[in-house]
Amino acid sequence: RVPRTNPSRRDLARSDRRRRLDAPTTHHRPTLIPVPLIPLTQTHHPSAIESFDRFRAVAQGKLLTVFLDYDGTISDIVSNPDKAYMTDEMRDAVSRVASLYPTAIISGRSREKVYDFVRLPQLYYAGSHGLDIVGPKCDDDDHVELHQPAPWAPAVMDRVYLWCKEAVSDIPGANVEHNKFCVSVHYRNCEQKWWGAVQDVVHRAVAADPKRLKKAEGRKVFEVKPRVAWDKGKALSFLLGELDLRRRYGYAEGEIMSLYFGDDHTDEDAFHELREVPKECGAGVIVSTVPKPTNARFSVRDPGEVLVFLNKLADLAESGVTKSLCTSVASGGAKSAGGRGEGVKTGEGVKTGEDAPGGSDSSDPVAETTNRGRRGEAA
Repeated sequence: RVPRTNPSRRDLARSDRRRRLDAPTTHHRPTLIPVPLIPLTQTHHPSAIESFDRFRAVAQGKLLTVFLDYDGTISDIVSNPDKAYMTDEMRDAVSRVASLYPTAIISGRSREKVYDFVRLPQLYYAGSHGLDIVGPKCDDDDHVELHQPAPWAPAVMDRVYLWCKEAVSDIPGANVEHNKFCVSVHYRNCEQKWWGAVQDVVHRAVAADPKRLKKAEGRKVFEVKPRVAWDKGKALSFLLGELDLRRRYGYAEGEIMSLYFGDDHTDEDAFHELREVPKECGAGVIVSTVPKPTNARFSVRDPGEVLVFLNKLADLAESGVTKSLCTSVASGGAKSAGGRGEGVKTGEGVKTGEDAPGGSDSSDPVAETTNRGRRGEAA
């Protein structure tokens, strides 16, 4: 036989396998993909109570602004939404915080309804997921209206409410709540087999006027809202602009820290808004017993832990760790009256800070709110 001059496929495969076995072993370093130190959403978040020393270090020397959701945050979630009362201890804690820091309630409830629950006139209130924003009460007057991005909505929601109430009348456990600028259809008390029927009612309500209405969801609730580009995050930003603390008291960037407490996915807009604040000067605190994806930086388990944290915040101001409205008024409140560095002009010359009448400039609404909060006025 004439020997083959060209190797067969089998010979080539055998030779290639031998070369790979004889080759020296090399280790390849895997490519490292950079990841952010703090992801935009995270499932596990530090307890605000257990890591309070960390929070204290970040907050030191700053003036805090405090924003609170209502249901599930400063009151327990209950089967009957008309009986979601806050405790006297929680009311005292919120009042104490409001006497030291600018404080607001941002709730899905109608503004009037949430005020009836809270009954603290010195707070800012944003009802209907921020669609109805008012300032603190002045003496015996009503709240000062600040912003309503959908002023046409209440008349439309009157009709939506009546239609939804009729449509769910044969669904056991369903409950419809009129929140002035939106309508909430609760299914917390429904058996699971009825959840789809409740959702269908809301779908049909929105489909009847899709250019002006949209559907939203919360904790065991479907909602009909006006189709406007507005949410709790935008309400929070509006209130920070309305407070105008940098101009009023001369604070520089990084000297004001904003906190938002909430338990619902509708609060994520506010958490996200605070994520965008530079220098760790914004932090969301989610109220949840289970880990979940969120834009919040800290967590507490329930309204009971919110109560503990609020009192700790007040302790920080009273011990001088953080600035407060009291120290802000003393050091710079007069700037809003006479410009930067000027005092309050009186018949006896120029007075500043606590030397000025009443300890603050009476034209400063934030200062006046602080004084009324310290005096313990109630509605």
